[in-house]
Amino acid sequence: MLLLGIDVGTSSIKVSVVDAQTGKNVANASYPDKETEIIAVKNGWAEQSPNMWWNNVQEAILKCNASGKYNSKDITAIGIAYQMHGLVLVDKASNSLRNSIIWCDSRAVEIGNKAFKDLGEEFCLSHYLNSPGNFTASKLAWVKQNEPEIYAKIDKVMLPGDFIALKLTGQATTSVSALSEGVFWDFEANSLATELMDYYGISKDFIPEIKDVFSTHGLLGKQIAEKLGLKENVSVSYKAGDQPNNALSLNVTKPGEVAATAGTSGVIYGVTDQLLFDKQSRVNTFAHVTHTEQKNRLGVLLCINGTGSLNRWIKNIGGEDLDYQTMNHLSSTINEGSDGLSVLPFGNGAERMLNNKIVGASLQNIDLNIHSQAHVFRAVQEGIAFSFRYGFDILEENGMQASVIKAGKANLFLSDVFTQSFVNITGVPVELYDNDGSHGAAIGAGIGAGIFASADDAFANNKALKLIEPQTNNLEEAYQEWENLLADKLA
Repeated sequence: MLLLGIDVGTSSIKVSVVDAQTGKNVANASYPDKETEIIAVKNGWAEQSPNMWWNNVQEAILKCNASGKYNSKDITAIGIAYQMHGLVLVDKASNSLRNSIIWCDSRAVEIGNKAFKDLGEEFCLSHYLNSPGNFTASKLAWVKQNEPEIYAKIDKVMLPGDFIALKLTGQATTSVSALSEGVFWDFEANSLATELMDYYGISKDFIPEIKDVFSTHGLLGKQIAEKLGLKENVSVSYKAGDQPNNALSLNVTKPGEVAATAGTSGVIYGVTDQLLFDKQSRVNTFAHVTHTEQKNRLGVLLCINGTGSLNRWIKNIGGEDLDYQTMNHLSSTINEGSDGLSVLPFGNGAERMLNNKIVGASLQNIDLNIHSQAHVFRAVQEGIAFSFRYGFDILEENGMQASVIKAGKANLFLSDVFTQSFVNITGVPVELYDNDGSHGAAIGAGIGAGIFASADDAFANNKALKLIEPQTNNLEEAYQEWENLLADKLA
């Protein structure tokens, strides 16, 4: 019995086929081979085409099938993980009306800030656990104000994963977890965010059918099943945003458990049973995949927009022959603190943990007689680690504690320099696991289809690859200098 997981990432589409009995990957693939670009027509804007995602999903599945490592007809359930907060608009024929306004787009910040003040900060935080900020509801309000001809054609509003499920099954659904990440959900009323939607003039008819995260979100249609070499009526039995899905893939489902990722963006995600909110909305609380009306399971999310994207930018500047392995090796030849070179990694739009300010990325304290390319590589990774520490302090202010952080051995966590810097500056050990988003989505599909009784059952054989513990280090002084540089930018 096989499970198919799809991860709709910013950089590419990844798919995994997992053996339900062993929980192990049978095959995986990604498409395209080159990282997908973000469309930025104006400063602070960020878009991608939903139709491109859909095309790339199909190509990735066909590429995985072509490995010959499994019989595609043995796939019994499909799960989808996706980049959070993206706005997808479709018409009555389920066609995308415009590019998706994705997670790191900043155009709706002031719209959300005004709603925060007009509706009342205390009201928004107690009901939505967040400021409307530049989340999906505010992005939709931007479309209403600036593109009325497109707004008039809307039949349904959805998140990126909802759109892919719609294309697979012809059925439009969403979940409380998805609605909460768009600030469409009122936790106190346990219903749609009526006051915010009325304030923006958004029709409740735009919201698809609300279903549990782990449930049947539609059945694979005959035509697309034939095209992809799959069986007709296979269930799409799981959909979740990439960070709740990453937490699930690490079996982070209980209060007090914490996960981290360092891909295109950097995230620390902790589970709580309390309706927590930050008064400045610098960190955000959403319904976790295991949240129910009877049992609170909330994910408190700290996001840094420009982590892996900064590392990629530095690699691209280094030339076509440069790869991440070389960068990681060169960075390891430089002393802790990068001999005074500091990097602020905030060049990918408005940063929520910095009160939605656009600070930009920068190299500071350059000494032309000392600093080399290797210094830049190390300073980038340390600067990213320092941004995690800055955010982790905000999480601690809000009552989130961690005795250990779980992370997949992927992206920046493939670098020993970054991983040890992260552990040393936060003071929290990290357990590394062999996992990724598409694998987690496949396991989620198994839970949704009833193949696994629970996440504990699904991940019973999932053991940590390695535990990295804090070591004696000299990073605190470098961090204080970095924090002072950031304070100057924020002043």
